Amino acid sequence: MAKKESNAIATNRKARHDYHIEETFEAGMVLKGTEIKSIRAGRVNLKDSFARIHKGEVYVHNLHISEYEQGNQFNHDPTRARKLLLHRKEINQLIGQTQQKGYSLVPLKMYIKNGVAKLLIGLGKGKKKYDKREDLKQKAMKREVERALKDRY
Repeated sequence: MAKKESNAIATNRKARHDYHIEETFEAGMVLKGTEIKSIRAGRVNLKDSFARIHKGEVYVHNLHISEYEQGNQFNHDPTRARKLLLHRKEINQLIGQTQQKGYSLVPLKMYIKNGVAKLLIGLGKGKKKYDKREDLKQKAMKREVERALKDRY
């Protein structure tokens, strides 16, 4: 049986600009029926979201999933905290690493894999302003080199 391709529903492009991502984890989510329908419609925003560990469980906060248009009184709250499903070993590893100063859990990408919504979270350390400027300089230099090589050949 062939595996299906994973489709990226939403990405948090600002996360890699603001954090040094050291490790990533794939997590499932506890969702309601109207939430998964909105996710399949692509109505998700990861911009200001973050993950936090509370009582040995991982929750994602400020993840905005718009209300489902055809939903009635059973519709969900768009920014409620949602539980992430990870293995106990991964949670214990995250607990140890996030207790270090400067580390946080950042949602990077949401996608559907084999019919199930998944969230890719990264363990990141915040960048300083000079780190961000350096990354932009390197990106611009790389772009110029590629442009020069393209013109040459």
